[in-house]
Amino acid sequence: MINRLISKIRKTNAPIVVGLDPMLKYVPEYIRKAAFAECGETLEGAAEAVWQYNKGIVDAIYDLVPAVKPQIAMYEQFGIPGLAAFQKTVDYCREKGLVVIGDVKRGDIGSTSEAYAVGHLGRVQVGSRLLSGFGEDFVTVNPYLGSDGVKPFLKVCAEEKKGIFVLVKTSNPSSGELQDRLVREPGEEAAGGNADRPLYEMVGGYVAQWGEQCMPEEGSYSYVGAVVGATYPEQGKILRKIMPKAFILVPGYGAQGGKGADLVHFFNEDGLGAIINSSRGIIAAYQQEQFAGFGEQGYADASRAAVLAMKEDIAAALAQRG
Repeated sequence: MINRLISKIRKTNAPIVVGLDPMLKYVPEYIRKAAFAECGETLEGAAEAVWQYNKGIVDAIYDLVPAVKPQIAMYEQFGIPGLAAFQKTVDYCREKGLVVIGDVKRGDIGSTSEAYAVGHLGRVQVGSRLLSGFGEDFVTVNPYLGSDGVKPFLKVCAEEKKGIFVLVKTSNPSSGELQDRLVREPGEEAAGGNADRPLYEMVGGYVAQWGEQCMPEEGSYSYVGAVVGATYPEQGKILRKIMPKAFILVPGYGAQGGKGADLVHFFNEDGLGAIINSSRGIIAAYQQEQFAGFGEQGYADASRAAVLAMKEDIAAALAQRG
């Protein structure tokens, strides 16, 4: 799957993933009214509004980008109907040829971690049959329970040729409360070592190790990627060197303050190695001053325009890097 992602990035010339993170306040009023007229002001009505909103955006952008990233919490808030909308969104995006990154941030141990991995990336045994659950191509994984929580995902990735993005240095302002803590590698203190370094660098080292265990037969990037926020470009520069074979999923572009000039160090010299996420900056573009002229009825066209602007911004920054 990592090679398919790379192929689509090359085809579209857009290292961009669109975050399908719908909130009802983003959904145009005419879509909400139609959904509520059909299903009432219910969880089912909310889920229908989200699905129709997503479909319009996907129809407008699927030929411009290689991938989408639905954030499962935005669907779970609407209960079982919301999860049904999540599944419809995943299935529709795959029908459109998009790579789907499930932003699920799972992290547990043992059989629980196995169940998460199977449910989102693999196939579950039901009697004599193996059946796919949600069926994403990649998912995000929280590594802070250690390798016990990651190994089940590595096993499924190897079996299914799918991938994960491990949280390393996240884009939120408080990430440093834990991720920037200075630590030492196990055994260094006993050996007299004194090279303290931030925890995110240690996690990046583990990502590189896990990736070596999970390489495709052909290709230079592993099935194990990392999440590093655009809001921390200097840390991204360091982590790019620590994880040379890991694709980096970069959130924080646009609405969180990241811009093209912040992104160049996330890429390798081959021009690959990173995919940049924008969520509300694209899906709610019509609510921004720059794209307000499209209006509610043109929300999907506004999303397309936002993707094109983002593509131009990133390309200009990479060209300036030379």
